[in-house]
Amino acid sequence: MGLALVLTAISPGIGGVLVRGEKGTAKSTTVRGLADVMPAVEVHEGDRFSVDPADAGAVSPDGPFAAGHPRRTRPVRLVELPVGATEDRLLGSIQLEKALTSGAVELEPGLLARAHRGVLYVDEVNLLHDHLVDLLLDAAATGTVSIERDGISLHHAARFVLIGTMNPEEGELRPQLLDRFGLTVEVAAPREPALRAEVVRRRLAFDADPEAFAEEYAARQADLTGRIADARSRVGSVVVTDAALLKVAEVCAAFEVDGLRADIVTTRTAVAHAAWAGRDRVTLADIRAAALLALPHRRRRNPFDAPGLDEDLLDRVLGDEELPDPPEPEPDPQPDPPPPPPEGGEDPEDGQGGEPEGEQPTEQQPEQPQQTEPAEADAEPETEDQPAPAPSGAGEPTTARAGAAYRPRLLTVDGVGAGTPGRRSRARATSGRRVGASTGRGSLHLVETLRAAAERSAREGAGAAGGRVRLAPADLRTAVREGREANLLLFCVDASGSMAARRRMEQVKTAVLSLLTDAYRRRDKVAMVGFRGRGAELLLPPTGSVEIAAALLDDLPAGGRTPLAEGLLEADRVLRREHLRDPHLRPLLVLVTDGRATSGADAVERSRLVAGHLAAQHVPSVVVDCEQGPMRMGLAQVLAGHLRAEHVPMAEVSADGLVDLVSNRASNRSTSRSTGRVA
Repeated sequence: MGLALVLTAISPGIGGVLVRGEKGTAKSTTVRGLADVMPAVEVHEGDRFSVDPADAGAVSPDGPFAAGHPRRTRPVRLVELPVGATEDRLLGSIQLEKALTSGAVELEPGLLARAHRGVLYVDEVNLLHDHLVDLLLDAAATGTVSIERDGISLHHAARFVLIGTMNPEEGELRPQLLDRFGLTVEVAAPREPALRAEVVRRRLAFDADPEAFAEEYAARQADLTGRIADARSRVGSVVVTDAALLKVAEVCAAFEVDGLRADIVTTRTAVAHAAWAGRDRVTLADIRAAALLALPHRRRRNPFDAPGLDEDLLDRVLGDEELPDPPEPEPDPQPDPPPPPPEGGEDPEDGQGGEPEGEQPTEQQPEQPQQTEPAEADAEPETEDQPAPAPSGAGEPTTARAGAAYRPRLLTVDGVGAGTPGRRSRARATSGRRVGASTGRGSLHLVETLRAAAERSAREGAGAAGGRVRLAPADLRTAVREGREANLLLFCVDASGSMAARRRMEQVKTAVLSLLTDAYRRRDKVAMVGFRGRGAELLLPPTGSVEIAAALLDDLPAGGRTPLAEGLLEADRVLRREHLRDPHLRPLLVLVTDGRATSGADAVERSRLVAGHLAAQHVPSVVVDCEQGPMRMGLAQVLAGHLRAEHVPMAEVSADGLVDLVSNRASNRSTSRSTGRVA
């Protein structure tokens, strides 16, 4: 983590650092210490946008500044972006005092302006609202901020080191923003007792006397600052040979990363690492260190792939031979007179006598690095002598893995909610399309305000001369907007023996995995309950980390009887607890089962009673019917009736499968009618 922060401080063009790790690992403490070791910056006196005085092309909205304008040197700023910040706080807003007193429209710079040439730190970056993520993406991609609103038309530079920290258990990061982070690191608390004791010892020393503690490390911190400044001054002179570029491309291709941003970031990181190590050219050691930081989060093929890098494969691709030295610069070409031909011999340039007979001069080709097969090539091939899984319902329970996820149909909660912004169900929101007006809090709806004032004036006969309408506080109306909210998706999965038959569990897990992928993209929270044998178990409490849910899904065994009532009761307990924590988070119960209840003599009756209880609580539910084959009992559809839930056959979970199914039904209706209209 320290190396990643130092490298991005040496070369801000790397694109920042994402720090992932469990809670209590000093992620925020380490990031906040970075600003203290970065070299100070020079700015114009009174410039709120911190442009570089040495850059002739840098223009500040507070400028222009004369040649003799005073300058000052200040420490690098570390600007923290709160998760709940508003768009105005990030971009800037009108100075209300000047606008109200003098009518002048002037911008109060936002956090992006303050972070220019510094560090922008986002703690819990995975919880950042989508509209702020979009603004960060624009600023990170262009290095500028454009403001066109409220009578303001302004552009200013915003180049900063973006650093984010997150706990993966609280949810994943949007892929677009994840790719914008140049480097990523995983941190964890040390397991060695001696190291843990040293951490506690230093923390206690700091709490007892912060100034003395800082003074103890002042000299080492000053040395680190000087080394970073020295590396910054030399980073532009580090040589990247063609062989080094080719090796970076081989590494990125071997790990099958998307796009070319990985190649660019890896090269920039290798250059910064070479400058940090005091070298004048990029070596294999620099490329290896850069790849370990720049590639783990780019090789993920789907949202649930754990970040990481196969270091054995990396070493095989890099090889053991060091990169060749760069060619010597050619001397200044000066036309020298040709040497006189030797007496009694031929001119060497005639091609006679210059080389021994039978040997022709050949142009020396650069050594081509050997291609290395992927790690999978070293794995032993699978044989057909693997033990077959035990039949369902007999012996030990079996464990099937999910197949490739597909695009599922959209499952939503009926009505209009007021939960956390997301992308699933309809909800009242601060952004979105305007659907009405109210007297509550929100943005001003000017038309409805004037309408209310006019109606009141007409009723009271209070219209002024000239037809003017007087406004009163009671006339104010705010816009009611409708957007989308995130929901709690509670998956209640039947893992009994009947689900393990005929590869049914593999299909069930694939369907659930597809719905989990959809939940990840729509920013939902998820929870999972599994039931088999004699009871039900809460496999995953409500969380934003669908990655953990996907891992648990693969490990879910199948076999035994079907305690359907117990599964529904556990789901009811989870939903009631979560409603107490967040009353605005609307749930959606997704019950995946074939509808059979076989645990106990009264299993069917108990499951119907619990289903009726959930229906009386108005729990929005969907029953995914896993029953297959020509002879079907239709128990899942009956259960959906007791739950007052939507009944979805397994074939209709896929959006493409649903389209095909509807098309086939329409085609069958049209061919079966000799006359009449087809809707």
